[in-house]
Amino acid sequence: QVVLVEMGGGGVQAGGALRLACGAAGRTFSRVSRGWFRQAPGKEREFVGAMDRSSGSTTFADSVKGRFTISRDNAKNTVYFEMNNLNPEDTAVYYCAAVPAALTSWEARRSAEYDYWGQGTQVTVSS
Repeated sequence: QVVLVEMGGGGVQAGGALRLACGAAGRTFSRVSRGWFRQAPGKEREFVGAMDRSSGSTTFADSVKGRFTISRDNAKNTVYFEMNNLNPEDTAVYYCAAVPAALTSWEARRSAEYDYWGQGTQVTVSS
């Protein structure tokens, strides 16, 4: 069993930045693919970004490309999600996800591919 714990989030004005962290507790896997999704009120959960478990390469949704980055600290089993130049359309509950498997860039965008999910953290961007 893997428990993902999210930290960070909160409120920020448009143009600002936030950093989310996603740590893993319990049984951990040496190589885990990580993903980030978000869900705005009244909308479906959507893919935001993902990191390949082996290469560490990242992929992002077009809406956040160039503004968001993902990094990891293997020693802490933690993934960081840096969000820059935020706008009100980025307001949502953000979820980290993990799966002990390699994913193609297409698979990484599908929430059904992930086995473990964080509790979600609210990000609110005011204009």
